[in-house]
Amino acid sequence: MTRSDVSRRALLRAGALVLPAAAIDAVAPFAFARTRRVSALDRVTIGVIGCGGMGRANMNSFQELDGAQVVAVCDVDANRAIAARDQAVAKYRSQGRDTRDADVAVHSDFRELLARTDVDAVVVATPDHWHALVVVAAAQAGKDVYGEKPLSYTITEGRAMSDAVRDAGRVFQTGSQQRSDARFRRACELVRNGRLGAIRRVVCTLPRGLATNPRPVVPVPDGFDYDFWLGPAPVVPYVEGRTHFDFRYQYDYSGGHITDWGAHHVDIAHWALGLANTGPISVEGTATFPQDGPWNTPVTFEVSAKYLSGVEIHVTSEGENGITFEGDEGTLFVSRGRIDANPAGILESRLGSSEIHYPVSPGHHQDFLDRVHDRGETIAPIEHAHRTITVAHLGNMSIRTGSVVPWDPVTETTTNERAARLMRREMRGGWSL
Repeated sequence: MTRSDVSRRALLRAGALVLPAAAIDAVAPFAFARTRRVSALDRVTIGVIGCGGMGRANMNSFQELDGAQVVAVCDVDANRAIAARDQAVAKYRSQGRDTRDADVAVHSDFRELLARTDVDAVVVATPDHWHALVVVAAAQAGKDVYGEKPLSYTITEGRAMSDAVRDAGRVFQTGSQQRSDARFRRACELVRNGRLGAIRRVVCTLPRGLATNPRPVVPVPDGFDYDFWLGPAPVVPYVEGRTHFDFRYQYDYSGGHITDWGAHHVDIAHWALGLANTGPISVEGTATFPQDGPWNTPVTFEVSAKYLSGVEIHVTSEGENGITFEGDEGTLFVSRGRIDANPAGILESRLGSSEIHYPVSPGHHQDFLDRVHDRGETIAPIEHAHRTITVAHLGNMSIRTGSVVPWDPVTETTTNERAARLMRREMRGGWSL
């Protein structure tokens, strides 16, 4: 029996994935546990899928909390999986946990981890082109999910993810941690309660994209299952700078900084304006691109998203990283480092008891654990994340087609046929939602 026999069979029976016929064999099926289980000592047991920078950062954050217990890690790169396991074990031992608490299993196939009945929730920190497959499978396997941003690789996959989480009754926290930051919450409250007057324009300034020189084809590093890493994406030769952190600069796996950072700043713009469950009516964008090398997402970019109310959200690579709200009676800038307003007195304004107050988060990871227990909505729910990243996807669609993309946020459709083809993708190797 191979390492994937049992987990593939279980997911087939659970209806989570459609796999090639060759994956179906005579292994006796078994079902996932679909009801939430309160773990020993009332801890939420967690599996980490994707052990790169954000996977391990999220793992560390959960390990700092008494209400979580990391029990398994998974990565197609054995070196990263083992490093994550060692980091987790060392952390628990430094906290004085007993040997049993320090045990952390290692998996190379996410389906094996999802088949475990001792896992309540998962962190999904894979490259973007894997998000939908893993999240849908996790939801249908009865797991709650802390999912890294940007939520999805395409608009269609984002819709499938949000629907799957809703239909399965799962708790989902998007890694849009700015919603748990006091500066951003304060900015949103001031904007929403009219302290700037009517908002006409919001400018979301993101970092510029990056370019790199051409890279020679080299052997795949030992311990790295490159074919599995590619998964549903096209087969291309392995070069350094294609995988791991650098995946975000290639359209086969991501959407560049427009999706990577747009997932943060457009989210705050939507939250502040009360647009978290809707979207624009048209999007137009332009960009410059790398001249050579494996990276092909925008370096500089200007994207304009127009809404039915008349407000415009402008996404740009030029200026100071942050969000600027422009209103009839003032402006407000907020970033991870500061919050300023003009007139300055806007920041001293107090909210009345009858005004809109945004939720105060106990911390992004603690908020997730609390919602796993009470089954409420997280501070960064999946539907909001889907609507946010749709704006970024539409920006890339406009840039790649050189055309305006009209958008119906109710039906989530466009009349631009060339752009519509970029709403979804063909998956390689029999992978399918």
